[in-house]
Amino acid sequence: MSTAAALLADHRRYFDSGATRTAAWRRDQLRALLRLLAEREDELTGALEEDLGKSRTEGFLSEVAVVRAEAGYALKHLDRWMAPEKIAVPGGLRPGRAWSQARPLGVVLIIGPWNYPLQLVLAPLVGALAAGNAAVLKPSELAAATSRVLARLVPEYLDREAVAVVEGGAEASTDLLAQPFDHVFYTGGERVGKIVMKAAAEHLTPVTLELGGKSPAVVVGGDLRAAARRIAYGKFMNAAQTCVAPDYVLTTPAAAPILAEALAAAVRDFYGSDPSTSGDYGRIINEHHFDRLVGLMDGGTVVSGGRHERAERYIEPTVLRDVDPGSALMQEEIFGPLLPILEVADLDEAIRFIGTRPHPLAAYLFSDRDEHLRTFTERVQAGGLAHNVCTIQLAVPGLPFGGVGASGTGSYHGRQSFETFSHVQPVFSKPTRVDTLRLAYPPFGPIKRRLLRRLL
Repeated sequence: MSTAAALLADHRRYFDSGATRTAAWRRDQLRALLRLLAEREDELTGALEEDLGKSRTEGFLSEVAVVRAEAGYALKHLDRWMAPEKIAVPGGLRPGRAWSQARPLGVVLIIGPWNYPLQLVLAPLVGALAAGNAAVLKPSELAAATSRVLARLVPEYLDREAVAVVEGGAEASTDLLAQPFDHVFYTGGERVGKIVMKAAAEHLTPVTLELGGKSPAVVVGGDLRAAARRIAYGKFMNAAQTCVAPDYVLTTPAAAPILAEALAAAVRDFYGSDPSTSGDYGRIINEHHFDRLVGLMDGGTVVSGGRHERAERYIEPTVLRDVDPGSALMQEEIFGPLLPILEVADLDEAIRFIGTRPHPLAAYLFSDRDEHLRTFTERVQAGGLAHNVCTIQLAVPGLPFGGVGASGTGSYHGRQSFETFSHVQPVFSKPTRVDTLRLAYPPFGPIKRRLLRRLL
């Protein structure tokens, strides 16, 4: 038996004991997770700083605080989520009662990415625990410091018979994916997402895939300088290694030069004239991704930024114009601090441009006109939409988050996390004192047929 198989067997025995199903156990685990975040914040944000060059403040805001909000929201609403839901019974089936109840799936596997290596492991775990599951966590080996700190701290705070952390690279992931988990939750890229889905299909295991894509920001009105600051904030946090960061900007010819200048000014305001010296600007995860990003710069004309240093894994926030829509810059998710600006005649052309490409994980509109907001919301197909902001929609715990098409399948956050890791089980109960079903038993004579048609 492999290590992963033995781990799954141990967790399944514990789950089958019923220990994880009680409301008390779920609350205890969520409160323990909150204690972990509060008491070990310095270790957690220090690991993020080591892996990604994140400042302690950004690590808190973009990772620790997000998980804390998720866990607090789950605790507040757990009783209501667990309560059975009464369902109306048709007259022909009365007397009888019907209800649905959320039941845990069992033992779930959560595979996290390297870009938000704390948040995107622990936020799904909130839903798994709230729903009463046991869980195996696989942090990304590319964010090695965060993986180590999770492997050390999670067993100190959470029920180690129900929650385990497995470290390692592709071999460890392959071993885990070969096991018949009850659900697999994966956050990462499309290529590995296909591998996860294929492996899960061998066991008919349901999956949640949180992938990515080229999320557009459309600017067709409003205060351009305010739009630039919000786009720059959403784009360049975490050195733009964010799945919902605006990947490119669509704007009008008249607005393009103003917006480009305003974006450069926003970068200077946020990170100074030399962002390499800013304690608030991160680094690229490794040399492989650094080299890929530098190669993408050929797809347009750099109008601000562009400096880079491989030894430091540093790429300056960079704005590009004169972008070739057929270049590699516009064919793959950038996932780094390069922001192309493309020109379109109007909102209608921008929507058509977005519609010719795979559905993005997020899409953003900047405009102060209500008709623009309505049109964008009605016509753009994306995992999620936001008006006049970028990225921060993920900080709303009650909003579901997930992709559509190539950007992912399934969603989580808030109640949706609870439902993702639950099976909503229907129950129908009918007493035997009086057999009202006799009318439905054969043989069916003329009187029975008429009565059945009236009742049903």
